[in-house]
Amino acid sequence: MKRLRDNVNSKYAEALSHFYSGKKKRIVAYVESYDDIAFWRLLLEEFETDDRCFQIMLPSRTNLTRGKKSAIRSCLQECLLGGSMIACVDSDYDYLLQGSSETSFQLISNPYILHTYSYSIENYKFYADSLHNICVQCTLNDRRVLDFTEFFSRYSQIVYPLFVWNVWFYKTKRHNLYSMQDFARDVNIKTINLSDPYFSISLLSSRVEKKIAYLKREYSANVAEVEQLSETLKELGVDIDSTYLFMRGHSMMELIVNKVLSPVCASLIAEREQEIYKYAVHIEQRNNEISSYRHSQMSINDAIRKNTHYRECYLYDMMRNDVRRMLSVADKDALSVLPECGCEENKDSK
Repeated sequence: MKRLRDNVNSKYAEALSHFYSGKKKRIVAYVESYDDIAFWRLLLEEFETDDRCFQIMLPSRTNLTRGKKSAIRSCLQECLLGGSMIACVDSDYDYLLQGSSETSFQLISNPYILHTYSYSIENYKFYADSLHNICVQCTLNDRRVLDFTEFFSRYSQIVYPLFVWNVWFYKTKRHNLYSMQDFARDVNIKTINLSDPYFSISLLSSRVEKKIAYLKREYSANVAEVEQLSETLKELGVDIDSTYLFMRGHSMMELIVNKVLSPVCASLIAEREQEIYKYAVHIEQRNNEISSYRHSQMSINDAIRKNTHYRECYLYDMMRNDVRRMLSVADKDALSVLPECGCEENKDSK
């Protein structure tokens, strides 16, 4: 026997939206976790009108199950997705795998599943062009110590060939031979010296080249296949200068981003505090200014979590296009059922 909640699908959501919103259509968007709610709200609200609104929800109200599989599974069972119920998920590698797994096939083929194109929403949060704004939030100092866009561009160019190999191992279902964790260790940067920030990247380059040479020897029969995959990835929108956007977000944060931002922020904070010490008239003023300054600072993790200065990223435009396509498909699907519900006759009678 089916329970009432088993019949909750796109058509049910559409009927419910009329009950609560009158003529305004409500589209329910299921996301993976709490952190995703604000991210998808920011995107979807661009497409709200006087006739349409979105409601962001977690995949289950009956348990605490989270994640992409839960978000998709909750909606795909018995074809629940439609013009009034969509899923919004991280791409992980599934977009790049182009249907070589069940989840990947669902993600690229179903217009009612929106995905990030980047590995996760976390990658948008440390979009290189927005990192200076994050430093300003953390330090209240607007001086540019490092060109983050240039730094992450050089980093991406170096790791891209090894990234392609890592995707290939997942595409051929041999990721146990070279996992994301293995890849993360190979592209890790130990420390950043602000006096010569690109020295660490030059050290990384030699390490990556050795790893690629090893993989080419071990899998010589597959080199041409990997090179073809590289071209395919470029066609899918993987910009060599932005490889970091497609790498596992958690690993990037831990192994690269924090190691770049920490010394930059420390330098800017020290500079600002030196100014206070220099210009303070007396000790009490100095202590008050230092206390006020430190109280106004924000941690790097908090600043990244609250960052919204990534909407100029080209991948974000690709998501916007997907929302437009989804809404267009939804409108066509709605029109295709009009004759069955007698709407045409009602229209003519008027």
